[in-house]
Amino acid sequence: MKDRVLLGMLTPSSNTVLEPVTAAMLAGLPEVTAHFARFPVTEISLRPQALGQFDNAPLVAASRLLADARVRVIGWNGTSAGWLGFDADERLCAEIEAAVGIPACTSMLALNEILEITGRKRVALVSPYLHDVQAAMVANYRAAGFDVVAERHLNDCGNFSFSEVTEDTVARMCAEVAEEAKPDAIAIICTNMRGAPVTEAMEQRLGIPIYDTIATVLWKALRMTGVDTRRLQGWGSLFRELHG
Repeated sequence: MKDRVLLGMLTPSSNTVLEPVTAAMLAGLPEVTAHFARFPVTEISLRPQALGQFDNAPLVAASRLLADARVRVIGWNGTSAGWLGFDADERLCAEIEAAVGIPACTSMLALNEILEITGRKRVALVSPYLHDVQAAMVANYRAAGFDVVAERHLNDCGNFSFSEVTEDTVARMCAEVAEEAKPDAIAIICTNMRGAPVTEAMEQRLGIPIYDTIATVLWKALRMTGVDTRRLQGWGSLFRELHG
C-alpha cells in the first residue's frame, strides 16, 4: 500500500471529540488515515500550571512517537496559541521539524492562513473557554489585524467538559454571533467541542463561512500532503473553496 497518506495529530490527553470527528471526516478518503499521540492537558485557564501544559517539550516528545509511524505531516490539533500568542505555534512547528524532520502545522496557524487568504477580517469567535482566556484570544486577533466583531464563550475551564457541549449549543452560539454582527467568518475555536459536525448545516442556514479548528488543521495537513480537499464532502465550504 504505497499510496497511503498517514497524518500525525498531537492531541490533548483529555480530548474525546477530536479523534472520532477526524475519522468521520476522513471516511471518504480511504487512503488517508490520522494517527494520534497524546500529552497531558486537563485544564484550560491562565493559571501558571495550566499554561505550563503547553510547553513544547511534551509535544516534541509525542511527535517523536508519531515519527515512528512514518507520518507525512504532524499537526498540533489544539488552540493554545489563541491565548498564548500565535508565535508560540510558529516556534512549536520549528522545533518539531528540527527534532523529527517532518513538516508540522497547527489548528490556529491554519485558521489564520485561511482568514488571510480569503481576506475575511471581520470575524466572530466561538469557544467554550473562560472569560479571561477568551479576552486574551480576542486581543491577540485584534493585534494581528483582525476585527473581532462578536464572540460567544461558555466560561468553562474544561478540558474534558468541552466534549459534553452539545451540537445544539454550538449551533446556537454561531447563530447568535451571526445575528449580532454579520461577520465575514465565524471561527469555532476548540478541538474538543462539536463544531465540525454542525458546520455544513449552519453555513447553509447563516450564509457565513464557518471555520472549526478540527477542520482547519485537517485542511492544512491534507494540502501539505497533496490530497485534493474537495474530496472531503459535507464538512463545510472550507474544503471546497480552498482546495488543493
